[in-house]
Amino acid sequence: MDNFLNINSVADYCSIRNQEVLHPLVSLIDFENVNEEGYVNKKHDGFHFKCYAIFLKDAKGCKIKYGGKPYDYDDGTLVFISPNQTIEYGGYKPDFVPKGYALLFHPDLLLGTDLARKMNQYCFFSYSTNEALHLSTKERKVILSVFDKIQFELEQNLDKHSKKLIVANIELFLDYCLRFYDRQFLTREFVNQSSLEKFDMLLSDYFASDKPQKHGLPTVGYFADHLHLSSNYFGDLVKKETGISAQEYIQTKLVQVAKEKVLNLISQ
Repeated sequence: MDNFLNINSVADYCSIRNQEVLHPLVSLIDFENVNEEGYVNKKHDGFHFKCYAIFLKDAKGCKIKYGGKPYDYDDGTLVFISPNQTIEYGGYKPDFVPKGYALLFHPDLLLGTDLARKMNQYCFFSYSTNEALHLSTKERKVILSVFDKIQFELEQNLDKHSKKLIVANIELFLDYCLRFYDRQFLTREFVNQSSLEKFDMLLSDYFASDKPQKHGLPTVGYFADHLHLSSNYFGDLVKKETGISAQEYIQTKLVQVAKEKVLNLISQ
């Protein structure tokens, strides 16, 4: 049976890493400050989270994949996990020690805030870990500057301004990540184009077969699975590259195929 640790609260993760709980609903951990006692439970298969967890990974030795393939470097990445998601280790060296940062916040922190209503806009929480955000040097500096602001607030005595300022900085951080993901789609244009070409081929093959009669219109998830991408990431990729959603792309292809069949019948 898989050995997963359940993280039901921010305090649970702080306890595992032997870190002080400065706020019951949010924590920012710098792994440079985690001593050996904070890794006594590291022999497990992964974590199951009941809160939001974001990891800035600065260590080598724990490989990740990108788009179903090994990525060409394995540090300087951001991975986003939402409540009720599980992160599983791929493979790491026996002497691997995490470096970087972990930002965790409980959904209750967002109650009554504008950010609570915006959270569904941050689709990257539904990306899989092989679709992490890879930061440039400048982007990393921006992220760390926001982390500094969050940490500053956590170290102050809680007052009527604390929640507003902490949530505002988390929102700023997430908005920057949204921008940086847009950049990543653009800078990985060759990889994205390759995926789109495969998508177009799969789509053509689907409509050329008897699958439409048997299974109906294909779903976005069907093609995402074949391309080894999460549905949300694949949908965002198509949107960035074509200007329309993956579902609209499929429907456009359906109309095109239908027109071709009608013209073929007329010409016979």
